[in-house]
Amino acid sequence: MAPPPLLHTRAAGYRHDSIPAAVAAVRALGRFAVEHTEDPAALEEPLDGYAAVVFLSTSGDVPTPAGRARLARHLDTGGGFAGVHAAARTEYGRPYYGTLLGARFTRQPACRPGRAPVADPGHPATRHLPAAWEVTDEWYDFDAPVRGGARGLLRADETSFEGGGTGADHLLAWCRERGADGGRVFCTALGHAEAAYRDPDFLAHLDGGPAWAAGLV
Repeated sequence: MAPPPLLHTRAAGYRHDSIPAAVAAVRALGRFAVEHTEDPAALEEPLDGYAAVVFLSTSGDVPTPAGRARLARHLDTGGGFAGVHAAARTEYGRPYYGTLLGARFTRQPACRPGRAPVADPGHPATRHLPAAWEVTDEWYDFDAPVRGGARGLLRADETSFEGGGTGADHLLAWCRERGADGGRVFCTALGHAEAAYRDPDFLAHLDGGPAWAAGLV
């Protein structure tokens, strides 16, 4: 079995009721022997043994200052990172984290059905999806189009739901390679409700993205 990811679900702000179902779903996928924690001090320990660090529905300030520095060193020397759903609502005021993700959450309409066109059908997180995925979730808005040389994977069709405010270039999932010894970053804004973690299409999305960040696919 591949080296585990460190799956972190600390919620220092809003806490999603779906977190227990999400953790169980990631474990059930079977790709990793998942190590799960909500302890901010866990990021202060050496991270070399983890294939990737995954923030899943985290919120607020997650690491301690020492953990923040340790995480940055890990990611800047080839470690992978995956952010799921409210990971985009995490570490406000921390420039490193904002640059790592490439975008900042601003607001979301209520959870509702909408259409998510696939921007890159060749990526492990999206290759199983139809060209236009009909999905029910929160449709996060971001402060600007995703920066940092991101590769768009999944878009939000703002004509298919009410309340979208990012504009035509509204990514829901993206990834990027950070260059020499910089590792890989994957981010998806989806995964709000417990029902998402019973949806085979979302579960395949959740499996493929972190696996790509960990360098396994």
